[in-house]
Amino acid sequence: MILKLKSVIALITLLIGSSLFFSSAAQAQRIQTEFNVRLVAEGLKFPWGMAFMPDGNVLVTEKIGQLRIITPDGRVSEPVKGVPAVFFQQQGGLLDVALDPEFLKNRLIYLSYAEPEGSKAGTAVARAELKDGALENLQVIFRQLPKTEGPVHFGSRLAFAPDGNLFITLGDRGDYMEEAQNLSNHIGKIIRIRPDGSVPADNPFVNNPQAKPEIWSYGHRSVQGAAIHPQTGALWIHEHGPKGGDEINIPQPGKNYGWPKANYGTHYNGVPIKNEHAEQGFEEPIHYWTPSIAPSGMVFYTGKLFPGWRGSLFAGTLAGRQLVRLTIDDKKILSEERLLTNTLRFRDVEQGPDGALYLLTDEENGKLLKLTPK
Repeated sequence: MILKLKSVIALITLLIGSSLFFSSAAQAQRIQTEFNVRLVAEGLKFPWGMAFMPDGNVLVTEKIGQLRIITPDGRVSEPVKGVPAVFFQQQGGLLDVALDPEFLKNRLIYLSYAEPEGSKAGTAVARAELKDGALENLQVIFRQLPKTEGPVHFGSRLAFAPDGNLFITLGDRGDYMEEAQNLSNHIGKIIRIRPDGSVPADNPFVNNPQAKPEIWSYGHRSVQGAAIHPQTGALWIHEHGPKGGDEINIPQPGKNYGWPKANYGTHYNGVPIKNEHAEQGFEEPIHYWTPSIAPSGMVFYTGKLFPGWRGSLFAGTLAGRQLVRLTIDDKKILSEERLLTNTLRFRDVEQGPDGALYLLTDEENGKLLKLTPK
């Protein structure tokens, strides 16, 4: 039986874990792709990020401050020991997870999280060795400075570039949006560091005494999606706008992406924002959504299970409650397809080593879902 996920019945059936067939909400002129959605695991407390290990197990962060290991057959481990303390409020908590490019040799993993300091917090990144269900020799390699009040806009995704450097996406911390234009702090920035936390010599502001040397690009709002293009090796991101104006950007070194001076949305209080980017000296997004879909998680599909999806860019959505597939050509978005529409808040999307797509749902009883061809 093939369903289109447009009814409450289909949603309820998905939630109880039945393996059903779904078809895409494609545009009328396009051929629909049929796929299965299977429940792999549930009972996760607001899962946020995931990373597949070479043995097929997947590391999953829970925003409450726990890290789990899930086996391919859906067994969920006890919380991994040694995870750093997190600031768990609203958008803060344990966020993304990534494997070191040399994981098979060094067993290193990287975690981004909202790090508390009294009533303040800021995004931090730590790395540690994963051994026997515990983290050892944990080292904080980056801290967003300054730490600020407030429980929103921490970012944060982690992405290793082909040259081995680590990109960290950050947020503007809500009430501090104007600081996204200030190079003397890390608020509203993309960060580029070496795996040990040191600064690459070719970072754009490394010789500017008025700027933080870790900064790669600036003028960002809250970046919750990051992926490395499989052919070019370039970093692609998406970031939340206010009321409208969610963006996709390809951050270039030293460039300014305009927030909060330029955006295709409006402030929550109704105050308009200039949408002219180039006229103000800012970079234009390559794609934007108005109204907002609140994108979260991002991956280029390179697997063999879905030949028609190869080269596509996928993003989960929160406000949109759907999975978005974008077809691209070089640096242009050619078309957009909405999948699993009007269903769940999808916090992350990743490609597994088996070529399937995996989704994390943003809820107290969070789920790990698997998409495979019909």
